[in-house]
Amino acid sequence: MISKALEEYLKTMYILKKQTGNIRVTDVANKMNCTKPSVNKALRNLKANNLVSYEAYGTINLTKQGEDVAKKVIEAYDIVYLFLKDVLNLDEQDAEQEAENIKSSISDNTLNKLAKYVHKTLDLSNLDCDYDINNERCRSCVRRRVN
Repeated sequence: MISKALEEYLKTMYILKKQTGNIRVTDVANKMNCTKPSVNKALRNLKANNLVSYEAYGTINLTKQGEDVAKKVIEAYDIVYLFLKDVLNLDEQDAEQEAENIKSSISDNTLNKLAKYVHKTLDLSNLDCDYDINNERCRSCVRRRVN
């Protein structure tokens, strides 16, 4: 398990990869408003956890596991944000700030239940199944596609 700070680095790297096609230390530092040495320290920790592949002064690549963690962090934020904005009717700025704070302290079990509630309340899709934040798709839906 990695720290919430390292999760934020992964999220930022994933977003940069999607936006620009590559990930550089300078871009991560600029996006996160931190120093290059901070990014390099995070990269060493992420590499030790097999979440990125990176050689000094080279390009940064997320491993499959790193990409999965980044997607989970983004999905957790999105679920909490939707709940705060569209269910509790917080204004956008407050919802963004609160979602950022809450998503880093909420358990997977609570987040799974919140996701089901949000999806049902907003009629986004049917998650009356074995939805799990740790999987890109819910387990029941995956089983249905295999069968």
